[in-house]
Amino acid sequence: MNTTIESKENYINQTKLISMGWNDHFQEHADGTGVPARVISVNTGLFHLSQGDEDFQATISGKVRYRAISKDSESLYPVIGDWVLVQDMVITKVLPRRNMLSRGASGRRGKNSALATEEQIMAANLDTVCIVCGLDRDFNVRRIERYLTLVYNCGLNPVIVLTKADLHDDPEVCVDEVNEIAFGIPVHIVSAEDSVGVLELEQYLISGKTVTMVGSSGAGKSTLLNRLYGESVQATGAVSQSVGKGKHITTKRDLFFMPQGGMLIDNPGIREIAFYDNDGGVESAFADIENLAKECRFSDCNHMHKFGCRVMEDVANGELSRERLESYYKMKRELDYLSERQRKSADRVEKERRKDIALLVKAMKKNKSKKNCS
Repeated sequence: MNTTIESKENYINQTKLISMGWNDHFQEHADGTGVPARVISVNTGLFHLSQGDEDFQATISGKVRYRAISKDSESLYPVIGDWVLVQDMVITKVLPRRNMLSRGASGRRGKNSALATEEQIMAANLDTVCIVCGLDRDFNVRRIERYLTLVYNCGLNPVIVLTKADLHDDPEVCVDEVNEIAFGIPVHIVSAEDSVGVLELEQYLISGKTVTMVGSSGAGKSTLLNRLYGESVQATGAVSQSVGKGKHITTKRDLFFMPQGGMLIDNPGIREIAFYDNDGGVESAFADIENLAKECRFSDCNHMHKFGCRVMEDVANGELSRERLESYYKMKRELDYLSERQRKSADRVEKERRKDIALLVKAMKKNKSKKNCS
């Protein structure tokens, strides 16, 4: 009888975990050293965790902390969205991530000397990234291109959400502009006056799925979260009428369990869309230019000036805007430089490792020589 009850409880717990995003990937790496839980908030070394029917706070073990700080490849520092194993309110292991959304640390963009040194992980184990852009002064297709490149670099699925449609005379014009640079990506319009666009977003919030939102301060992320939730669960603030920018009302990341069944992570506003890694994001975000370049008859063409260039032909006939082409090359140069910096950093690490080994061998030979002399 007790065995039957225990089996039923295990089944219920497993079902709740699955509704939170638990799957075979995490089950495979759960080694029995603790019970699984998901990180739903992080606050100065204190982690807010959930097991579906119970939320609690935990700290991180010294071993996990030390190995994460020392850049041990087998140990991770917990971030929002992570799955962890817990014993006695202490995180003993962070399970390998399916994916993560990351960027270059804030304040690094434009500073080449530090461009490739720090990574900021915004969230882990995601299914969809909503790029939120307000149809007021926040609307900028060049910025959306950077967001798309960032999301594609992380191997994630983007969705574009245009908020504040009620503040624009003709929001469909903006949709057309976005469609010209976001091929095949869903674009949704949200207005404060009706719930049509909000209801369309519920398709991404089914049970077991995790969505995060990125965008500028004042783009309407927290307002959108509250509307999807059905009540106010996140503070919102007004946008400055003088500069058209929002304040950082949302100052930390939180994972919310939504009434639709899925989970939604609200992020603080991003002012610098800085890259940390180069993993084909430009090629995916600018697939139109990449395909045109393949058709160019000049093998050494830079696709900017040469007469007869296939890319420049589309610029000349108006099918490709020069602004988009310049945006493509700007990000491509940035990411190429980033890759070069990271390669040099890796070479330097290897060089220092070899130097340490050489010094160790030299010391061993010296000690051996002293022993022979004695």
